[in-house]
Amino acid sequence: MLSEYLMIGEITKPQGVRGEVKVRPCTCDPDRFDGLETVYIKKGETYAPVRIAVNRLTPDAVYMNVAGVTDRDQAEKLRGTLLYIDRAHAVELDEDTTFLCDLYGLRGQVSDGRDLGELTDVMQPGGNDVYVFRGPLGEVLVPALKSVVLSVDLEKGVMLLDGRRLDEVAVFEE
Repeated sequence: MLSEYLMIGEITKPQGVRGEVKVRPCTCDPDRFDGLETVYIKKGETYAPVRIAVNRLTPDAVYMNVAGVTDRDQAEKLRGTLLYIDRAHAVELDEDTTFLCDLYGLRGQVSDGRDLGELTDVMQPGGNDVYVFRGPLGEVLVPALKSVVLSVDLEKGVMLLDGRRLDEVAVFEE
């Protein structure tokens, strides 16, 4: 089942003395913070809405104020806090595009019948993402190429991979 909330950033530190915080975006598009007024913070098993004011964006950081946080000490207490949005306010994705968080836990099935196990990580070394599966064949690293990934079925929890291409480009644990 898909999570109702998507992580978009992490508060890394206070910025200044008036309660502003620096956020490391966990999204491919930091501009998605522009105009954002509400985020969610996970408390136990629930997500609490929090009002924010985005002050400025840089390629690798977002600077914002959180409602009720007015000094550096209060901002310091937010260090490490993860920020989420609900799916209703998520950015529109292109067709054949999926949020990375939705891929975790998918079962890797190969067209020739092999089972790669569970997708446990997505590495982003630059260029193509690399899917990490752990299962009966050990750890398998699979580049996220359209010629390798035949389909992703989030409802069934399965990623179908082309067996011929997989053998050419995947790295199998030895």
